[in-house]
Amino acid sequence: MRHVPDSLMVFAAGFGTRMGALTAERPKPLIPVAGRCLLDHALDQADGLGLRRIVVNLHYRGEQIAEHLQARPEIALSWERAQILETGGGLRHSLPLLGEGPVFTLNSDAVWAGANPLRLLANHWDAGRMDALLLLAEPEAALGYGGSGDFTLEADGRITRATAGGLAYLGAQILNPAGLAGIAQTAFSLNLLWDKMIAEGRAFGLRYPGGWCDVGRPEGITMAETMLRAQDV
Repeated sequence: MRHVPDSLMVFAAGFGTRMGALTAERPKPLIPVAGRCLLDHALDQADGLGLRRIVVNLHYRGEQIAEHLQARPEIALSWERAQILETGGGLRHSLPLLGEGPVFTLNSDAVWAGANPLRLLANHWDAGRMDALLLLAEPEAALGYGGSGDFTLEADGRITRATAGGLAYLGAQILNPAGLAGIAQTAFSLNLLWDKMIAEGRAFGLRYPGGWCDVGRPEGITMAETMLRAQDV
């Protein structure tokens, strides 16, 4: 039972505080990398997938993002005006725009080089066994990633929380959002839902075979541009 999603949530509401002065007057998703803004790099991943719905959430300097997307009326905007809702609250707030069933989610502050991450997820998604399928990589292969690992990938593809030496989560996944309705908080991380899915044995991971760079700090811009140039050689 594959039931591949036909909707995508792109997270673009964050404050981007780690970018320092670069986000004093503009939101992080509009920071340019290799001549194109981060948000456009993320939206490129949806090309050719036949998605019926794409939703971008907005908060910090959201008017600039809305103006940037004016020429793309097929993209719906999910405003978080009163407060930023984090990933879990933001996704739940966007569900009326996304429709029913599992969805792709994608962070807007990373650059990819290699296989299309969303297509790769779609090819491995099995709704009969999974409520989440996360893209992962070795920390040393994840440029700009500062952690020691988020998840351990078991032999059967399921994930557990890593205590040390785990894999980095790359900010791309397929997720069944049904469990969001049972979370009491208004603003919350998707970690709450992942923990429930892990406990139920329905959270899975998939290694990403290409290049990836987090652009959460200024130095990530240079790293991402170097990665992209190497891909073009």
